Amino acid sequence: MRICKGTSDKSGLVAVIFFLLGMGTLLPWNFFITAMNYFTDRLNNGTNSTQTDTYMFGNMSVLLAQLPLLLFTLLNSFLYQHIAEKMRIAGSMVFILLLFILTAILVKVKMDQDLFFSITMATIWFINMFGAVLQGSLFGLVGKLPPRFSSLFMSGQAVAGIFSGIAMLLSNIFETDSESSALGYFITPCVATLLTLCCYLVLPHLRFAQLHLESASTKTLKDRSANSCEIVKVKLHNCDNGFDDIDETETCKNMKELQEEPTEEKSTVPQVFKKIWVMALCVTCVFAVTLSVFPAVTINTKPSGLFEGKDNIFIPLCSFIVFNVMDWIGRSLTSRLQWPSKESRLFPFFVVFRVVFIPALMFCNVQPRSYLKVFFNHDMAYIIIMSLFAMTNGYFACLSMSYAPQLVRSKDAETAGALMTFFLALGLSLGAAFSFGLKIII
Repeated sequence: MRICKGTSDKSGLVAVIFFLLGMGTLLPWNFFITAMNYFTDRLNNGTNSTQTDTYMFGNMSVLLAQLPLLLFTLLNSFLYQHIAEKMRIAGSMVFILLLFILTAILVKVKMDQDLFFSITMATIWFINMFGAVLQGSLFGLVGKLPPRFSSLFMSGQAVAGIFSGIAMLLSNIFETDSESSALGYFITPCVATLLTLCCYLVLPHLRFAQLHLESASTKTLKDRSANSCEIVKVKLHNCDNGFDDIDETETCKNMKELQEEPTEEKSTVPQVFKKIWVMALCVTCVFAVTLSVFPAVTINTKPSGLFEGKDNIFIPLCSFIVFNVMDWIGRSLTSRLQWPSKESRLFPFFVVFRVVFIPALMFCNVQPRSYLKVFFNHDMAYIIIMSLFAMTNGYFACLSMSYAPQLVRSKDAETAGALMTFFLALGLSLGAAFSFGLKIII
């Protein structure tokens, strides 16, 4: 007799919380990069005689975003067992909140241009440092729950991109000055981060979350035996393991048998990696392909056809909003469809096959260009390619992140989640590095 881990999330509150937590991990940084016009305008209009090169600002911001993301997701994979979960998650949220409050205040503070540049670079480093710890810890946390919660978490991340795209579109339509737009871009993440912090603090008090998170922790079953039989006396409707009714006496007997079993140690990081390496390489490949052209290459696409002469609408709508909406749809599909399976050889094949989108997007009307010809000139061709590109990104990224914890024991799910976050960050870094070369080829 299999034992269902807990009552179903009937109210949907745990699902909503993980969706908001997913949104909260990426929304701050998405809004930060949406304000790039504000940063470049402020650097160009500085009073210092030595003008800071805005091209250098763009390259430095990419470098100082990816380095801490990669470094601290790797450190989190090894050190998370030695630092309390609450300190890693809640602490990271608090520091991100403080950094955005500081950034919002600086919008109204006039200062030397070089000092502003230095403060901004430091802010980028620390936002991504704490963001890496936060994201890695939350992926480890969600790995302890049923797979559909991983899909919800990643769907929340995609929605964060939709909000920032809409904000950029509205700012361009109403021709808001960069300073006013930036203030809105920085205040919004403050509110969102505060909301996600509250959600995280509520999570341990929800019965469904308690059962799953405790069952995957290092506590022994003996520590929880006092209330184990009481828990399973509840009628288990819509349980994630597929059991509607469970015999109380048999379940309590099974709980006692499990209680007497010796507690196994958690596997080491290398041991966990041996079980999930295929999924780790898949998620690296997915994001390396995506970041190699989006947004570094696609942001230079010019409208031709439907949006000709409307550059201020085309990029926010057809690049950022279309990408993030289709990415969200791809991630949401995984809650109903998981194909190919985690054991199938077709899964890594389809992941690698996504590389065809790199030349496809490069052959769109990206300007300026020196070597390659334009094959897909019309806006509709670009929108169709971008839609398929984004949907497959969301679908395969989400499946990779969902499959990995299923390949290990429940007590190793957090380690698997933390490791997968490192390989996700590795894919982002490789993609960002490839983008420099691809822009030269065009």
